[in-house]
Amino acid sequence: MEMLMGLLSLAAADSSFVTNGIMGAGIGAGLAAVGAGIGIGGIGGSACEAIARQPEASGDVRGTMLLTAALVEGVALFAVVFCFMIYNSIIGMAEGG
Repeated sequence: MEMLMGLLSLAAADSSFVTNGIMGAGIGAGLAAVGAGIGIGGIGGSACEAIARQPEASGDVRGTMLLTAALVEGVALFAVVFCFMIYNSIIGMAEGG
């Protein structure tokens, strides 16, 4: 937390830190969304292969796939919310608040 506050105080002193911080928060949110998409795509592809090999286990595979996809999506949502919090903190420091 001290490191974040130090960076925010630098952002208040120099406008390039504000610009870089905003850009970093946007890139972080984008990477979180892309990572979740890749992860969920891999989960879905593996589940389709598993169901194709053993159709009688489709209910178990489907349930496990949905649970795992929800967990991946939860982590991605946490990362995006954290990036928005950083963005709002930087904007608040830039405006003098």
